[in-house]
Amino acid sequence: MRLSLRAGERIYINGAVLRVDRKVAIELLNDATFLLESHVLQVEEATTPLRQLYFAAQTMLIDPARTEAAWSLYDGIRDGLLATIRDPALRDGLEAAHGLIEAGRLYEALKQLRGLYPAEAALLSPGDMPVAPVPVLGALARRSRGPERPRERPPSGADIRRPPAARGRPAPQTLPALDPEA
Repeated sequence: MRLSLRAGERIYINGAVLRVDRKVAIELLNDATFLLESHVLQVEEATTPLRQLYFAAQTMLIDPARTEAAWSLYDGIRDGLLATIRDPALRDGLEAAHGLIEAGRLYEALKQLRGLYPAEAALLSPGDMPVAPVPVLGALARRSRGPERPRERPPSGADIRRPPAARGRPAPQTLPALDPEA
């Protein structure tokens, strides 16, 4: 497999984070576990159920020592998604990603999950889309953040917009269910 990296870009390969100082092409001559910097999801970006699922799968790839905890989180999120999602294409995509993960093909599973983001976004209305980090991922996030990317100043508590309350219920503090009747 041949990978092209830009100057300053980082890549995760077999547990090591590498940064290149110039444009370079890397050819992997044997099986290696890798993840490009642009595909690393930071915990603060895991703001929807599908992105949480991606983060849990990513943790299995980046931090094999935490695979058991990541599997537990992954299974819980996946079960919740399958219990609420009725869209056949999204369900099929989740099953395909799960099959890839069970086969140890985590990179391909992450690619499959990223491809489902637009379908999930179509199910979630803008008012239902949470914008705050999801607390359940906090324990995994401490050690499995992957390569750091330059970030703007994180929002303070006052800057975080919470979803509005609906039908007399208080505004949600965690992710809503994908089933609108839930």
